[in-house]
Amino acid sequence: MAEIYPFQAVRPAAELAGVIAALPYDVYSSAEARREVKRNPHSFLSVDRAETQLPEGTSPYSDAVYQTASQTLQRMIRSGELIREEEPSLYLYELTMDGRTQTGFVGCASVAEYEQGIIRKHENTRAEKEDDRVRHVDACNAHTGPIFLSYRAQDDLRRFAVKIRERTPLYDVTFEDGVRHRIFRISDREEIRAVQHAFAELPRVYIADGHHRAAAAARVAKMRRQTHPGSEAEHFLAVFFPDDELKIYDYNRLLKDLGNYTAEEFLTKLQADFCVEETDKAPYAPERKGEYGLYLGGRWYRMTVRHNCDSNDPVARLDVSVLQNMVLDRILGIRDPKRDPRIDFVGGIRGLDELVRRVDSGEAAAAISMYPTSMEELFCTADANLCMPPKSTWFEPKLRSGFFIHELG
Repeated sequence: MAEIYPFQAVRPAAELAGVIAALPYDVYSSAEARREVKRNPHSFLSVDRAETQLPEGTSPYSDAVYQTASQTLQRMIRSGELIREEEPSLYLYELTMDGRTQTGFVGCASVAEYEQGIIRKHENTRAEKEDDRVRHVDACNAHTGPIFLSYRAQDDLRRFAVKIRERTPLYDVTFEDGVRHRIFRISDREEIRAVQHAFAELPRVYIADGHHRAAAAARVAKMRRQTHPGSEAEHFLAVFFPDDELKIYDYNRLLKDLGNYTAEEFLTKLQADFCVEETDKAPYAPERKGEYGLYLGGRWYRMTVRHNCDSNDPVARLDVSVLQNMVLDRILGIRDPKRDPRIDFVGGIRGLDELVRRVDSGEAAAAISMYPTSMEELFCTADANLCMPPKSTWFEPKLRSGFFIHELG
């Protein structure tokens, strides 16, 4: 059974919600974060990327950064920019982008359920990124960004969400990226119990985005069990969305070089495993699983895998895995795409024109456009206790940090 817990949120004063809430810390470089905080000093990036408060050149992993994050968070609470709810509540978080709406329940998830595998993951994490969030959470004594969870859609929760959305929202903000965020508070005890009862019918939930934050939350809980048993650290901030309202975008690849091959030789190598044909559709977005677009030498090609993978391994069947095995590894010798400088990744939200621009500028030798991974593929991978290759999923719209803070006590 899955559990959702109400929590005593720290959240923005109503008139400041639109200037405080910020995109997740990891979508910015340090330089981009500095520019954003300079433009908007109220931005929650001043907490999540606290090096923006310190001299340029400060390492984002220095002790001073985590101390500054804690101090900035407390200053915002003291000043009234952030307010603390008087009682625990749940929330409904609605995001609308390009006419598509997704609505999630905001509450706390259980670290124990993460450790037991009721909350399932599909990505490996990197130690340095985990360590960063552990230090951030521990110093701030709070979870400052929600973990994006998903579940197989359920009628009871859908009906309840429809009912809540008829009420006056706590916040209704449209940001410069055009995404509208509406948030509703659920404070009635009976309604909270009804939501919890519906969640208890779910056998498991899945991390869509936020694997490093989830792993860090579990590590902080483990650290505090001896000194603070039963504390709020046993729960972490999360937003739970039904799978049928979510959209995964393509996560495309840029090849910095073709190894030792000429363009013609590379095309010939590809034909061992793919049907490769030039296409008039430019840029070319694959239309189905097993198709890829290749931009090379100013031309677009459609690549179709010749033999579908009949493996029972859900990871082996992924388009990103087929590409990795048949092209990146076998032809180009790129065995660790997470660290190899010969490959880069471009999320679909940036558009295929970005691939063209970077190839035509000489920044890359070729680009490969992907068909998006599906939610069912994500669920099957997680249910098999396996992990997808790096950069397999790109979710939009992004959840904003700063709408909710979960204090650890």
